[in-house]
Amino acid sequence: MSWFCRCWVNNSLRSLRLSLVTLLLSSTVHAADWGKPLGAVYDGPEGRPRAVTPSPLELGADERTTITVFERATKSVVFIANTAIQQDIWSLNVMEVPQGSGSGFIWSKQGHIVTNFHVIYGADAIKVTLADRSEHQAKLVGADPDHDLAVLQIQVSDGQLEPMVIGSSHDLRVGQKVLAIGNPFGLDHTLTTGVVSALGRTIKSMSNRTIEGVVQTDAAINPGNSGGPLLDSAGRLIGVNTQIVSPSGAYAGIGFAVPVDTVNRIVPELIKHGKLIRPGLGVSLVPDAMAKRWGIKGVIIGKVTRGGAADRAGLKGARETMTGQIQLGDILVAVSGKTVTTIDDLMDAMEEHKVGDQVTVEILRGNRREKVPVTLQAVN
Repeated sequence: MSWFCRCWVNNSLRSLRLSLVTLLLSSTVHAADWGKPLGAVYDGPEGRPRAVTPSPLELGADERTTITVFERATKSVVFIANTAIQQDIWSLNVMEVPQGSGSGFIWSKQGHIVTNFHVIYGADAIKVTLADRSEHQAKLVGADPDHDLAVLQIQVSDGQLEPMVIGSSHDLRVGQKVLAIGNPFGLDHTLTTGVVSALGRTIKSMSNRTIEGVVQTDAAINPGNSGGPLLDSAGRLIGVNTQIVSPSGAYAGIGFAVPVDTVNRIVPELIKHGKLIRPGLGVSLVPDAMAKRWGIKGVIIGKVTRGGAADRAGLKGARETMTGQIQLGDILVAVSGKTVTTIDDLMDAMEEHKVGDQVTVEILRGNRREKVPVTLQAVN
């Protein structure tokens, strides 16, 4: 072998040995430094940003629909803060103390805001924050504690207001996709999705009255979501989020919303009258506990208002005899074919009608069961 070839081979072997030593040393260093920063001079791939995987050409149709609904609906969703006025017992200074917060939505361009009654209960001052972050003092226009609904109003130009699109709840189906938007735990405009889990549920309001036809959903509803809208996949209002079932007080998969058909019936009354004008019979009733104690299945009429609907129909209330005993009058057992055994049942039956409707009331009078037509009157 020539001198040149021997030199080339020796140099090549020397380079190979050097590379192997470097590799071994590098492996040893990395093994020794495991779990520690690699150092500022390290220039390996781990010290540089990862390559970005290109996104799909476009989002799925369902994703695009959800994004569109959220971006449109958030313009109508508001944050509501409830504060009370308290006086410090030592300094006598008057302070605003936060009592709670919740959500609501714009009902009209005149500044009407719909929320839950329990969101603003006991408030001395109410502040509404719109989607554009502007804050406005609100006044309570009207409330219906029995359905956990309240209407507020703010003074703002109608150009800032985007009323919520109204849908219907009578044609909802279990399994239908829904979206809930609100401010859970004070977080701004949070979207959760789910389905209609059940229909026709009943829940109790703050006034211990039954709310009928409630929509149940598995869309996450947490404290702060109260008063916010429940929407269908088209972005229409189908309910007002009001309650959850949860041992911990946070989301557990069962939430309830007052159906929009009920909301759409009650809110105009609150805007016009400040309260719900109910249809009724013009009677006072004996408490259910007394009827139960006496073993009576029905609602006992205590007193008939003179000149009222029941008086004109010939219904009779209880009366005191000459000997001081109480003689029962008529006992209501059904209204328009719907059995009533409690005062709550009677009020639920009345809600299916309006002032001026004629209903057939079934009564027990002594040992006889009679049907009496009654034209309903307005009652508070």
